[in-house]
Amino acid sequence: MNKNLSRNKIAESIKRHKGVGHRARLRERFLQGGLDAFLDYEIVELLLTLGTPFRDCKDIAKEATKKFGTLREVLDASPEDLQQVKGIGPNNIFGLKLFQAISERYSREQIPQKKLLNSSEAVAKFLQKSIGREKREHFVILFLDSRNKLINKNVSIGSINSSIVHPREVFREAIKASAAQIILGHNHPSNDPEPSPEDVGITRRLEDASRIFGIEILDHIIVTKNNFSSLREKGLMI
Repeated sequence: MNKNLSRNKIAESIKRHKGVGHRARLRERFLQGGLDAFLDYEIVELLLTLGTPFRDCKDIAKEATKKFGTLREVLDASPEDLQQVKGIGPNNIFGLKLFQAISERYSREQIPQKKLLNSSEAVAKFLQKSIGREKREHFVILFLDSRNKLINKNVSIGSINSSIVHPREVFREAIKASAAQIILGHNHPSNDPEPSPEDVGITRRLEDASRIFGIEILDHIIVTKNNFSSLREKGLMI
């Protein structure tokens, strides 16, 4: 009896929920055409519904988008900042942070076949998608063919030092990938893209080794989620 009563209450809640039809239409639009025609707040709304089954999320999503500015900024916001928006709490944050985490993992693991990386801007954009928002430092080696097209990559996690960036390991992987040239990259969780003395020192050490192996280091790009710097363009590479 109690179970049936509980089910009836849930059913009545669903009937009374004014956003049920709107939510169903949003989901149908997504299944039919993806996200291309969606406004930022509509995507936020969809994600909020994952943790808010019996409440209309349209106004909450609009308020979050207004407060932070864009979909990307909503996703980048901390749980504490998100909860400053009325209607967002620990439960419905779930959808936003899950989507962000899946997107970042997908970007890290996906290696575009023969992606052209022929400028510092192109490299920075590629790196920002995969490691730009990481809370720990990630060191990336991009292996390229003679036409500046990506053929493979290698990622190490941890503060950049000689233990994770050793010339022997770097060039062994480059030879294994049959790379003609490589690009170094890493992120600064501090959001300051300026190279540190240690960044310059490790780059110079790898440049010395590159002459022995005959594999040119084209650049070392440092990224944050919104900015980047190129050691080559700053004149910090030989």
